[in-house]
Amino acid sequence: MIYSKIPLAQTVIELCKKHGIRHIIISPGSRNAPLTIGFTHDPYFSCYSIIDERSAAFFALGMAQNLNKPTAVVCTSGSAVLNYYPAVAEAYFSNIPLVVLSADRPEHLIGIGDGQTINQPHVFKNHIRYSAVLKLDINRDKTLKVKSLQVAGDLSTSELDDPEHLQNKVQYFNENAINMALHTAYHESGPVHLNIPFDEPLYETVDALSVSPEKTVFKAPDGVLDPDVLETCVSDWNSASKKMILVGVNTPEGIDEKWLNYFANDPSVVVLTETTSNIHHEKFFPCIDQFVTPLTEDERAKLSPDILLTFGGLIVSKRIKALLRKNKPQQHWHIGAHHANDTFFSLNRHIKMTPNLFFEAFLTQVEPIEKATYYPTWSPINKFRLERHNAYIKSIPYSDFLVFHHIIKGLPKNSNLQVANSSAIRYTQLFQIDKSINVFCNRGTSGIDGSTSTAIGYAVQSELPTILVTGDLSFFYDSNALWNNYIPKNFKIILLNNNGGGIFRILPGQKNTANFDTYFETTHQLTAEHICKTYGIGYRKADSEEGLQKELASFYESNTEPQLLEIFTPRTLNDSVLLDYFDFIK
Repeated sequence: MIYSKIPLAQTVIELCKKHGIRHIIISPGSRNAPLTIGFTHDPYFSCYSIIDERSAAFFALGMAQNLNKPTAVVCTSGSAVLNYYPAVAEAYFSNIPLVVLSADRPEHLIGIGDGQTINQPHVFKNHIRYSAVLKLDINRDKTLKVKSLQVAGDLSTSELDDPEHLQNKVQYFNENAINMALHTAYHESGPVHLNIPFDEPLYETVDALSVSPEKTVFKAPDGVLDPDVLETCVSDWNSASKKMILVGVNTPEGIDEKWLNYFANDPSVVVLTETTSNIHHEKFFPCIDQFVTPLTEDERAKLSPDILLTFGGLIVSKRIKALLRKNKPQQHWHIGAHHANDTFFSLNRHIKMTPNLFFEAFLTQVEPIEKATYYPTWSPINKFRLERHNAYIKSIPYSDFLVFHHIIKGLPKNSNLQVANSSAIRYTQLFQIDKSINVFCNRGTSGIDGSTSTAIGYAVQSELPTILVTGDLSFFYDSNALWNNYIPKNFKIILLNNNGGGIFRILPGQKNTANFDTYFETTHQLTAEHICKTYGIGYRKADSEEGLQKELASFYESNTEPQLLEIFTPRTLNDSVLLDYFDFIK
C-alpha cells in the first residue's frame, strides 16, 4: 500500500482508522497532499472530493447527522480552513461530530509573507469542543531550531543534539492530541480541530509505515443519576398538576416508545413537539405555533406549567419561547448529555444524561395524576385549531401556504425530509407530518448557508429517498452543493421561488419600498433552470395549484437522476395569507 513519507500524516490517518472514522471529505490543495495521499490509498476509507470547502463541511455534517458518527474534512492551508467555519458552528450548536483536519505551514514559515498562509491555530476557538496544533516532525537533515520544533518543556543541550529523542517527544505529543480529539468528537458529539503542519517535500511516498500509533481509551462520562436528585425530581413531579414537555431537534427513534406512551396517558402532562423532534403520538401537540399563537393573554398564563421538561436540540417556535419567557414555569428541567440552554430564563436543573436513561430511572417511580385537568383542558382547543386549519386551506388562494399544504400531504412515506431555514421550516411547522418520515433542519445556527450541502451529505448515507424543501435565497446561496459527483439518483429538491426573502415581509417593517425590496427582501428574477442543466439535475416547474398537483403526481416516481421542482409563488401575497391564518384559526 502507498503511504505518505511524513510520520505525522501517517499518525493522523492510522488513528482515524483505529477510531473508526471512515468517511473523509477532501478539498484539493498542495499542503494537505500528505493526508490526501494517505487517505485515498487506504481501502478502509471512503473518500469524497468536494472543491468548495464550505459546501464540503456541510456535506460532511449531513453524513455525520445520518451516521451519528464523526466524519472528517481535509483542507489545505490559508483561507480554505475559514470556509469550514459555518458548518463547524452548526455542528457545535447541534451536537454533531465533525473532525476538521487542516494542513498548515510550519511555524517558522508563518508571518513572513508566504502565500496561502493565515493564523490557523485555534481559529475555531469559540465554537469547538477540542482543538490542538500538532507538532512538526523532526527533520534529521536540517539544523534543529527550538522555535520551529514547538516541543513542550525545557530541553537540555544533549536533548537538542538527539533528533531521535526529540522525534519521540513529538510523536508522543501528537498521538495524545489526536486521540483526545477523536475521543472528544465521539463522546461530546461536536466538532474538533487538528491543525497539522507539514514541511516540504509534500508528495513523497513509501510502501511501509514508519510509525505504529496506538488508540488511547479515555474515560467517558458515566451518565449516572444522583439518588438525591432523582428523589427530588420524583417528589416535585408527583406534586405538580401541570407538566409541559417541549421537545426540540431529536434523532428519529431516539426515544423509547414506552416513555412516550407513559406521558400520553398522564392527564397532568401536555407534550409539545416540533417537526424536527421526530416524535409522534395522537395525544401530542405537533404544531406549536398553530396551537399557541391565537391564545389570549389569560389563556397563555393558564397554560404556563408548574414544571417544564425539555429535551432535544434547539426550538424553532418563537411563539412558544415568547409565551414561556413571559409566563415562566416554576421549574425548568433539561434532560441531555450535553449543553443545556436557559432558553426561557427559568432553567434550574440540567440532568446530564440521555433522556432514555433518565426516563428509565425516573418514570418507574412517578405516578400519573388521574384527575388532573391540564391535558383535558387544552386537548379540545388543539383539536379545534386543527379543524380551523383544514377549513382555512379550502379558502385561500394560490400562495406559499397552499403550496406547503400540497408538499407535506404528498411526501412519500418512509423518506427523509431535509428542510432549509427561514420561511421553509416555519411553514413546515404548521403541518402534521407522517410519522414514517424523518425530518432534519440545521437549527444549530439557523443559517441558510448550507442546507443543500447538508441534505446531499445525508442522502449519500441513506437507503431511503431524501427530499429537500428550500427557499430561493437558501438554494442560490448554496448552489455549489450541486458541484459534486455523489448526489443519489433518488434525491429530490423542492424549491419555492417567491423572488426574494419572503420571511421579511412577515416581520414588522416597511414593505413595498425600494429600500425594503433591495436590502431586506432582496428581490431577484433568478430561476434554477440553468443551474440544473449545468449539474445534470432534472428540472420541473409549476406556477399554479393545478400545475403543482400535476407535477407532484409524478415527481417522486422519477429516479433516473436527481430532480428539482421549482414552484413559483406570488411574492406580495404570501405574507397576508400567512398572517390572516392566525386570526382565522382563533
